[in-house]
Amino acid sequence: MRKGVVITLAVILGILSILLGIYFYNQANKEPVVYEVEEPEIRDIVKKAVASGAVRPRKEVMIKPQVSGVVEALYVEPGQEVKLGQQIAKIKLVPSQVNINNARNSLELARIRYNEAQRELERQRGLSDRKLDVDAARLRYEDAKREEERRKALFEDGVVSEQEYNSFRTQMELAKAEYENVQVAATNNLAAFESELNIRLQELEAAENNLQLLQEGASRKSKQVANLVTSTVDGMVLDIPVEVGTSVIERNNFNEGTTIATVADMQSLVFEGQVDESDVGKLREGMPLELTVGAIEGETFDATLEYIAPKGVEEDGSVKFEIKAAIKPVGEIFLRAGYSANADIILDKREATISIKERDLIFEEEATFVEIQTGDQEFEKKPVEIGLSDGIQVEILSGLDTTSQVKKQIAKQ
Repeated sequence: MRKGVVITLAVILGILSILLGIYFYNQANKEPVVYEVEEPEIRDIVKKAVASGAVRPRKEVMIKPQVSGVVEALYVEPGQEVKLGQQIAKIKLVPSQVNINNARNSLELARIRYNEAQRELERQRGLSDRKLDVDAARLRYEDAKREEERRKALFEDGVVSEQEYNSFRTQMELAKAEYENVQVAATNNLAAFESELNIRLQELEAAENNLQLLQEGASRKSKQVANLVTSTVDGMVLDIPVEVGTSVIERNNFNEGTTIATVADMQSLVFEGQVDESDVGKLREGMPLELTVGAIEGETFDATLEYIAPKGVEEDGSVKFEIKAAIKPVGEIFLRAGYSANADIILDKREATISIKERDLIFEEEATFVEIQTGDQEFEKKPVEIGLSDGIQVEILSGLDTTSQVKKQIAKQ
């Protein structure tokens, strides 16, 4: 028993001795660490916030039909420039027989009412031309006037009393007022029948237009062409999501209708993107942006920040805020709607300043140091004052010049 323990200890000691021997051998043959140095350089430092998004037209309009039916013809293609009022498509109406029958019945009823109003107006004009009521009132007025003049002469001669004369004078005034009222009433009565005829004529035309719209999609009298879809803006056709033969629905208060084409002004583009909540507090409207478009290599585009969303949206565990920036004219380069893009928002900038790599800084408590070479592989710590950093380069405000040799800090393994 005691002999076995001794043998086990001897084996363990032997293994440890071998391992220590290998360690000291490796240490003796290990090459010494040689530290590299860099000189501070003069360069621009730009602090940026990055936003990802896409290029969008500022004004994009979806063109919808005024009537339901089937697309009979398309007059434009995607990429084509169109003007306000230019025809885009023609819709073939497919009305139900019930609607057509109702429209025909309404037209016939409107025609009957119009004819009745026309006959009544002609009758009233005949009565007006004969002036029976006016002539009767005029005769009554003339009789009353002659009697008033006779009574006046008798009153002046003292034959009748003043009271009796005033009674006949009042009768004469009443007859005169009646005569004038009958004249006005005759004129107004004729005007009322003329107005009624005009109303019935409008009803008749509306019924005719409605029937024509249902049957042909156009009204010749009102010059309205409901089945022709026209552009409501100047711009470029971005998309035509329908084909000839496609059934479409008109726009109304109950549904949005079928989109026939999408038209946008491609001369006025904006960048729409999102920034992280950690950067949004640093943004201000009017800040410059540099856009890089994935589909266009080697080109950058200038833009100006014009909108920052007041409310963020949670996305993938972080809060994002929408931004919009006006893209400046880009000359001959054509930016397509929907291009994905990244925007560098310039938060701060230092031009021609002394800088070093941020990795070479040493932070101890509230002070910042770098190691300066004083001899062959000999270094000493030196305090420095730092300024703006872009995450790689950092501005040195004091403590170094371009002749200093700064030790590269190697990450510990």
